[in-house]
Amino acid sequence: MLNIVIFGPPGAGKGTQSKLIIDKYKLMHLSTGDILRGEMANETPLGLEAKNLIEKGELVPDDIVIGMVKNKIDNNSDHKGFIFDGFPRTNDQARALDNILEERGTSISVMISLEVEEEELIKRLLKRAEEEGRKDDNIDVIRNRIKVYNEVTSSVADYYAETGRHRPVVGTGSVEEIFDRISAVIDELENKAG
Repeated sequence: MLNIVIFGPPGAGKGTQSKLIIDKYKLMHLSTGDILRGEMANETPLGLEAKNLIEKGELVPDDIVIGMVKNKIDNNSDHKGFIFDGFPRTNDQARALDNILEERGTSISVMISLEVEEEELIKRLLKRAEEEGRKDDNIDVIRNRIKVYNEVTSSVADYYAETGRHRPVVGTGSVEEIFDRISAVIDELENKAG
């Protein structure tokens, strides 16, 4: 199985690149945001628990998110692999994901992290907010999201680097140029494996 974590700060282009990776490599997209919304819409036990927490303005704890990810993997085990987008966000989640995959005889093949300078991220996020009419994405909120990423989430790259699975990719340039860099990493992996 080809299992990829797409990683990077807010505005790095993870969603855009995920779509291209899915189309080219025929992977199942696993976005925790999508999973949460799906579980809540289907009123599963985990979904109802998550909805209750979200309505209170609380974060959904790891065990619920991990349970949802596990369900999604088990329900889609016939796929060639997965692209994990927005997960894992902490080292605990990364370890849990490794355990889930190991139990199923597979593992994360690579974490591709999109490397983008902070000023470029801010510019992209302000543009996206304007295009999508997202009033909550003002400069202070954007800077805080990037700060939280740097303080909490960025260390996940170190977790994957320790096991030789982290590949930084320059996340600036045209969408096509960035995708070419990502494809080179994935193709190299596939050539080694096959």
